[in-house]
Amino acid sequence: MLFERMEKYDYEQVVFCHDKVSGLKAIIAIHDTTLGPALGGCRMWPYETEEEALEDVLRLARGMTHKNAAAGLNLGGGKTVIIGDPRKDKSEAMFRALGRYVESLNGRYIIAEDVGTTVSDMDMIHEETDYVTGISESYGSSGNPSPMTALGVYSAMKRTALEVFGTDSLDGKTISVQGVGNVAYALCELLHNEGSKLVVTDINPEAVNRAVEAFGAKAVAPDEIYDVEADIFAPCALGGILNDTTIPRLRVAAICGSANNQLLQTERHGEMVADRGILYAPDYIVNAGGVINVADELSSYNEDRAQHKIKEIYGQIGKVFEIAKAEGMTPAHAANRMAENRIQSMRHVKSRFLRTENSLLSRR
Repeated sequence: MLFERMEKYDYEQVVFCHDKVSGLKAIIAIHDTTLGPALGGCRMWPYETEEEALEDVLRLARGMTHKNAAAGLNLGGGKTVIIGDPRKDKSEAMFRALGRYVESLNGRYIIAEDVGTTVSDMDMIHEETDYVTGISESYGSSGNPSPMTALGVYSAMKRTALEVFGTDSLDGKTISVQGVGNVAYALCELLHNEGSKLVVTDINPEAVNRAVEAFGAKAVAPDEIYDVEADIFAPCALGGILNDTTIPRLRVAAICGSANNQLLQTERHGEMVADRGILYAPDYIVNAGGVINVADELSSYNEDRAQHKIKEIYGQIGKVFEIAKAEGMTPAHAANRMAENRIQSMRHVKSRFLRTENSLLSRR
């Protein structure tokens, strides 16, 4: 069953990580290393089943391949998920055990933070391996990548607004935001500063209250966010939220948010969104700011250089819209084509990443 899944989308490697003493139960998926070592974050989530965790890590790893390729990075795609509650199950031993698994991959995979993990978690992993990004600034790193991810989403949203409304100004536009975690909060700040009206929701009441107090946002219940009349819907929580049930309820002109894998089924639900006359900005183009930022660490971090490249997401999402219109396809399909074309063009140069003395992290 697992090999059938790997064969379907050409995954290279899946590693099951277990450490009885620390309670570590994790899965590392490496999808493709054609362009370079696989880079992707570590998500910690209380998955109900191991099957759910496996499905998530496979989807996320493949998404990272597309994200890194479309962003013009010389990096492949991978991901890690830890089965556990990030509020109560974390320990130093757990993350150091995971770090040893990452080290054993000898540079084929570089880990970073994601939902449920933090910079301090990456620091603990760093005790066991150099193949980690997003560590503390004291190590010469960029620290928390959330503000940079938000900058990329903001840039993409402005280009999406230009496509739909004929202007990239977000002043006076109503943006409905699903999830108000670190990335979304930073995004809300950027939008608030431009004069946008915010409607927010989150399963965490404290996160909602924080946005209401700081930005004058209107709060709605989690399930009510799909019924909000707004200009742009920004999904910034977990994936699969654009589906048969939610898409018919949307009352927006465009979708542009930071969550991964927003379309439950890329083709089916991409078409459904388009049929509703809603412009969808593909998530892995939109949320590439974080990975662009941490990738810059691999060649001696420069914040100005990283910000400049992140702001180029404005042009990248524009290319996706242009391809979609020219080829008569959905933006989701257009983004996949753009990413896959870059990977295919490099397959004759190298087919698998192998560590050498000149590899990215050996320069650090």
